[in-house]
Amino acid sequence: MGPFLLKRILTLIATLIGASIVVFLVLEILPGNAAEIMMGPEGTPEAVQALAEKLGLDRPASERYWSWVVGMLTGDLGDSYAYSSPVSELMLERLTLTVPLALMAMSLTTVLALIVGIYAAARHNKLGDVGLMGLTQIGIAIPNFWFALLLILLFSVKLQWFSAGGFPGWSEGVGPAFASLLLPALSLAVVQAAILARITRSAVLEVMREDYVRTARAKGLSQRATLWGHVLRNAMIPVITIMGLQSAELLAGTIVVENVFYLPGLGRLIFQSISNRDLIVVRNCVMFLATMVVVVNFIVDVLYAVIDPRVKASDI
Repeated sequence: MGPFLLKRILTLIATLIGASIVVFLVLEILPGNAAEIMMGPEGTPEAVQALAEKLGLDRPASERYWSWVVGMLTGDLGDSYAYSSPVSELMLERLTLTVPLALMAMSLTTVLALIVGIYAAARHNKLGDVGLMGLTQIGIAIPNFWFALLLILLFSVKLQWFSAGGFPGWSEGVGPAFASLLLPALSLAVVQAAILARITRSAVLEVMREDYVRTARAKGLSQRATLWGHVLRNAMIPVITIMGLQSAELLAGTIVVENVFYLPGLGRLIFQSISNRDLIVVRNCVMFLATMVVVVNFIVDVLYAVIDPRVKASDI
């Protein structure tokens, strides 16, 4: 396990360094100037230049990149141009909404996908299988923001069971807070659950055709005992990979959904910061999302080795 884990850690570090360079360079080449936007149309060239020097925008790109990396390693992400407050505080404040939203969405995705995928595989080519796979195809085709609007129309406008948007805050109680996140989580989960359900079904069907599964059935094990005792562990390898990718993707997917439901989360902060040309906030938020994707992939790789020792052996 030692060489395998060391190789994965080195890959993780190299990927994070590459991601930081890409994020910094992409935002550097974007047109516009934060100092000009902050000063407005009335700002004189001298005032814009003075503000750019104050913000450090006149320094060489290499120096600003190194300063940014050192700041990330020490926990100093700098101050927002638009909000005049530490970026770390802004992100932590917004993550108190975005992380629970992503966890709710991932929980719904996992439960729905596993139930649908396993049920469809157990009833291969029967009515239940065909019907559920048809529904998953529709789920994949629906954009999550459009599905969010349908949920608002049904549950907020017609039935009036939930609020159409906004977040009361955790200080108002866990119940009202989670209730306001239920529709956004559901709109995020449906598309991901449809994808994961089809992958789960395919993985389970592939394993069910293996010789050892037929042997277990020939020895008298029931279909349910064979499924839960022999099939699922091996079928979970590709499923866990997709689940890992989806968990990170759900964090990024909150950008659109949070704006639809007017939720003050990390996604809305990124959207507002782009509008304000607050690049230091955008840079740190995008790097955070990229780090989450890379770290989740690292965890998935380690879980691969735990579930299937052949992966670890072939990698060394």
